[in-house]
Amino acid sequence: MNREWTKVFFAAFFEVFWVIGLKHAYNAWTWLGTAVAIYISFYMMIMAGKKLPVGTVYAVFVGLGTAGTVFAEIAFFGEPFKWAKILLILLLLAGVVGLKLVTDDKKRQQEGAES
Repeated sequence: MNREWTKVFFAAFFEVFWVIGLKHAYNAWTWLGTAVAIYISFYMMIMAGKKLPVGTVYAVFVGLGTAGTVFAEIAFFGEPFKWAKILLILLLLAGVVGLKLVTDDKKRQQEGAES
């Protein structure tokens, strides 16, 4: 996996924090942490989108962020565990992995290096 996909995964990781922060922030420090997570998340996604196909980057970003947020809500905030929800998240992740596997990012990176 190359550096650009690592940026997408970090962006999705921070997306989980800011989405949770939007729901659970209660004072200036927690709102500041949420704002920092938003900045890092979008910065990493934008940087990855400069070298990878933007549609695929966004789909992977949102899919991983959604899965991470659902798992965090179950693990840390008392959201009820439902098998149907887990199976649908796994289906979503399979689609995200499939998108990444069929994306020809080498061609896109070579085009960016030539310009």
